[in-house]
Amino acid sequence: MKSCRFLFTVLGALLAVAASAAELTVFAAASLSDALKEIAPAYTKATGDTLRFNFGASGALARQIKEGAPADLIVSADELRVDQLEKAGLLLPETRRTILANQLVVIVAAENGAPVATVADLTKPGVRRIAIGEPATVPVGTYTKEFLGKLGLWTQVSGKSVPLDNARAVLAAVEAGNAEAGFVYRTDALISKKVRVAVLVPLAEGPKITYPVAVVRDTKAPEAAKAFAAFLAAPEAQAVFAKFGFSPPTPRGE
Repeated sequence: MKSCRFLFTVLGALLAVAASAAELTVFAAASLSDALKEIAPAYTKATGDTLRFNFGASGALARQIKEGAPADLIVSADELRVDQLEKAGLLLPETRRTILANQLVVIVAAENGAPVATVADLTKPGVRRIAIGEPATVPVGTYTKEFLGKLGLWTQVSGKSVPLDNARAVLAAVEAGNAEAGFVYRTDALISKKVRVAVLVPLAEGPKITYPVAVVRDTKAPEAAKAFAAFLAAPEAQAVFAKFGFSPPTPRGE
């Protein structure tokens, strides 16, 4: 009888956990895929909440949410797309926070890569195709256009550009030899042995690249979504992000 009572007690506890566990759909920038896939199992084990990810270009993810796609949170690779969702009233108030920062780099093939040592070298005849994110929808492309425009090089480089769906597609294009160079985040370059960083854009000169997270207004599990958003800014998650090359955001005003 004691063993039966114990079994029912354990079963009751498991059912209580299952009843309270949430299934969260997280729309996240493609550049976060490796880090979030590592974070997910430990988070599920600790909380019982299941995480499902929809990775893609932040502009496309924001558009999907505007069109009614079911999402509990968005983690964007730029502030602009979250600004748009916030202005449209599609986010839960006071759930937005900036959790990460990144850096823009130019990559070339690791072996026999294009002779690129400066951004200006991209204008030379030896560089025929430059992979970039689509500037209208992909944050890394928006950052690239902004940076090249600041240098007065956008007109020269845009004629060689191959616009792609996200930063990982740019990385793949350079890895496969379909482009001599490409603009990606520093974190993308770190995961590949087939490319090398030819130019690391200094933080003081390049665009400010930050990643905000926010809970979507129509989430069916607001408390669980808020908890995961808060966890992404906590030391445990930040340690995983740091392993993949992300840095904490600079406080406002610095």
